This record gives sequence, structure tokens and C-alpha cells, in this order.
Amino acid sequence: MKKHLAFTLFMSLCYNGIAQQTAIDSSKYPPLKTWTAVQDQANMMQQLGIKKLRPGPSGNESEPNHANYDESQADPCPQLPDVLTAKNGKKVTTPEQWWNVRRPELVDAFEREMYGKMPTNVPSVTWTTKVTDTEMVGRIPVVAKHLIGHVDNSNYPLIDVNINMVLVLPQNVKGPVPVLMMFGFFPPALPAPAQPSLADMEKINTAFKEMMIRQNPEMKAIFDKYPAYAPVTRLPGPNFFAPAPTGDSPPTEQLLAAGWGYCAVEPNSIQADNGAGLTRGIIGLVNKGQPRKPDDWGSLRAWAWGASRALDYLETEPQVNAKEVGIEGVSRYGKAALVTMAFDQRFALGLIGSSGKGGTTLQRRVFGEAVESLASSGEYHWMAGNYLKYATDESSFGRKTGCDLSVDSHELLALCAPRPTFVSYGIPEKGDAKWLDQNGSYKATVAAGPVFKLLGARDLGVSNAYMTEKMPPVLSGLMDGELAWRQHAGGHTDAPNFQYFIPWASKLLKYDRTAK
Repeated sequence: MKKHLAFTLFMSLCYNGIAQQTAIDSSKYPPLKTWTAVQDQANMMQQLGIKKLRPGPSGNESEPNHANYDESQADPCPQLPDVLTAKNGKKVTTPEQWWNVRRPELVDAFEREMYGKMPTNVPSVTWTTKVTDTEMVGRIPVVAKHLIGHVDNSNYPLIDVNINMVLVLPQNVKGPVPVLMMFGFFPPALPAPAQPSLADMEKINTAFKEMMIRQNPEMKAIFDKYPAYAPVTRLPGPNFFAPAPTGDSPPTEQLLAAGWGYCAVEPNSIQADNGAGLTRGIIGLVNKGQPRKPDDWGSLRAWAWGASRALDYLETEPQVNAKEVGIEGVSRYGKAALVTMAFDQRFALGLIGSSGKGGTTLQRRVFGEAVESLASSGEYHWMAGNYLKYATDESSFGRKTGCDLSVDSHELLALCAPRPTFVSYGIPEKGDAKWLDQNGSYKATVAAGPVFKLLGARDLGVSNAYMTEKMPPVLSGLMDGELAWRQHAGGHTDAPNFQYFIPWASKLLKYDRTAK
């Protein structure tokens, strides 16, 4: 009954909110295009002149079309594009040449062929605070804010985009503090909402009982029968005797204990994680509900844009050191974190977890996940439409593969230099599947090293011979430089690496937690 009543109240509030909105005359705007992912992908193929795409490999090794896991067959084009050779063939030997010539060339190529260009007419975002709450996370006092970033949709009000974000800052240290922004698979929530006092709980229960009786008069007899019963109860209070966070504690608690704040962003509130949603979200809003062009941005770049807008907000928070904001994500959100770090140089550091193809893994490698996988109807929306060209079997321009890409993931990592960049993976035995090609990511990290060194930072501390360098054993990370690698013994997560990432990041940022 309590759930039923809560639902009734929720629906009543929703109805009242909707009734108060001004009606939109949809006839004034281009009608929203509503397609399935397959229809949208077919439209992009038609724009590109593609007749047939190669299917991606199966992750099931018993299937006839299973993915390749034979290292001897994994490198059909082992020579990577030289990260320090400009398009005109000249070697890049100075930081000035990198910043003025080579980096802009790489940004242009990644935008055009892989992730898409961010439009120049993206509307502004206005941030509002829904809730500010003083809470206790374990023994740590925090201030937690639930924030909504409303994207101006006055030019196309048929699409509404509201970025969902939670910011949590420790209150037992002197600020401003560094913050790790985290892409999450679920909507962010306040960590430990403050509970009403016993006296206030009694008032709430009295009002709640009266409301239930008005809803259903039979409730009065039940409440008279159990006069001490309280339908609404308090959650457990903070445990001031809880042990200090350890490496097994949630990453958010480890961050707070180290004097960091964290910021959780919901990617799906920025752009849906499917092809059918490309005419909605921020991409659809900018395109006024119409399909993309081949070099338009995909979801990875849209999520990165949302993270940048969240950083805009953090720059206004006096308790946040906006020069020390990092970006983190795992899997598809590890790809998004890397794209964010590469394109927005305001982010001070990155933790890139199990990102696979489209992230740190080399595109031209044929091991596990393939270019054809990312071009499938279930994943193509992450990328620009032009990316489909590299999974093409029949088209007006012939056949192309990942070997035809002018750029690769080592150069995406290089765009993060000289800022601290930590590449994290788990092990296949625990669920960080071979599909992700951990070795292909290691090769890319090695190959990105020359740019870090050119800009005065330290790389992994090994040679840059990416074809011969061997991936370090599990649990023996390379973390002495601004470019770091560590493979933990867990699964498809970066949580086991936080106990190493946090001190590594604090040291490079020269941040010392100072108690108030």
C-alpha cells in the first residue's frame, strides 16, 4: 500500500507539473525523425555510398565467426602511424611543433574519421541545484549536491536535455580540493542523505497516516489497532566507529578519505546509448530532430561534451580546485573518458578503465573486438558516421579496414600529454574479457610515450618499441611517470586500481590532504 500511495502521489505531482507547462506548437519546427538503430545506420550507409558492411566477430569462441585470439594473426598492419611525423612528412622535434602543427592535425583526423566534430552551435547549459545536503559518508562529513544542467532548447523545444550530476565534497579538509569526475552506468544518487530527527519523523508519520486515511478510510481501523506503528522509518545513521576506508572500500569513499571530492555524471542524460536515440539528446537537439551527417559527433563525443559542461560548473565552485579535475570511466565510459581527456585540455588527469576498441586499444589490431564490432547497429552510434567506412566490404569507394585509418589510439592517448593518464585493465579470468585486447592497449600506451617525453613528462619507463615490449605481469604496474599502466587481478572494473591511482594522482598534482 505504501508503494501504491507513493506512486499515486508521484503521478499526481507529475501531472500537475505537466499541466503547468506551456504547450508547444510543434508545427513551427521540423518534425522529429523517429527511427530504429537499424534504420538510422542504413541512412548513414546510404549517405556514404556503402552497400555492404562486414559483420563483426562473435565473442563466443565456439562460433564459426569467432573473434581472433591468436597473437600471430593480430597485427595485419603492424606499423603504426608515426605520432611525431606531420602530414607533410616532417619530423616533430619541439613542443612548439607539437602544439602548433601535429596536435591540430590529429584532432582534425579524429574528429573527421572516428568521433565526429562538435558543432559550433551547441546551445548553452544553465546549472541549477536541486538538493544541497550535509551528510556523513562513514566518518567523513561531506556536502552533497544534486545538480541539473538544463540545455537551452529555445531553438527546438521538442527535445529537452537535462544533464544529471551529483557532486560530493569532503568537509574535514582544507580546500579547494581536487575532484574526480566519473561517468556512471546508473543515475547518480546522494551518498548518505541526512535523516530527519525523531521529532520530525513523528510529524511525518502523523501526516502520512492522515493522508493514507483520506486515501482509504479503512486505514484508520488498522492504525488504531497498531497505534505505535510508524509507516515511515529512518535509515541507519552514520557509523562513527566504522573502520577507515581501505583498498576494498568503494572508490568514492577512498577518494573522500584522501581529501578528494567526486562528481558523478549520468551519460544517458546527455545522449542515449543507442542508435535510435541519435535524433534525441544533445545530438538530436542540435540537429533539430534530424539524422546525422557523416562527420557529425557520436555518443562518445557527446558524453565528452557533457563532461566539459560539468567542468564549466565546477569552475564556479569555490571548494573545488578546477585546475585539478580528473575524468574517469570504465568500458564504453572508459572510451568516453579518454575522448574527454583528449579533446578538453582543462581536465588535469584521466583514469581510463577497460576501454577496449574505440578507447585505448589499437584500431588496426584484429584481436577480440574489431572495427566491424564498433560499426555494428549496436555500437556505431558511439562514433562518427564516417567510421563505418572502415568496416566496408562493398561501396562506391571500395573496401576499407582499420589499417586504412590515418590515426590510431596511441595518438589519442598522445593528445592527453603531458597530463597524467592512467590506463587500467583487469584480467579475463575475472571477467575483463580477452575481447578488450589488453595487449593491444598496452602497445598503444607504449607507442604514445614519445609525445609525453617530448613535452617534458615521463612515459611508462620502457622503450617505445611497441611491437616487442612485453605487457607487464598482472599487479606489477608501471606508475613512475605521467603515463601509467596497471593491470589488476579483478574483472571489468577499475575499482581495484583506485588504491594505486589516488596516491599516484595526488603525487603528480602535488596535493597533500590537510585536515581542517
